[in-house]
Amino acid sequence: MGIDVAQEYPKPWTDEFFGAADVVITMGCGDTCPLVPGQRYEDWEVADPAEQSLEEIRTIRDDIREQTVRLLGELNVEVN
Repeated sequence: MGIDVAQEYPKPWTDEFFGAADVVITMGCGDTCPLVPGQRYEDWEVADPAEQSLEEIRTIRDDIREQTVRLLGELNVEVN
């Protein structure tokens, strides 16, 4: 989709992270995700892309995009 993620890596969950977030999105970590009282959480159930075909990975990507656009609309953030 034109986004270079080659230099990206999982980021630790810190107080700074939670303080800057309007909504914390998790993707299937369930009870293992740390919870900070007062934060809004959404757990998006998405398929694990590991060992999936390219077409299945694209379906997962599109699902995440749709959920992201929905959330941004709820937060009144303009989407291009």
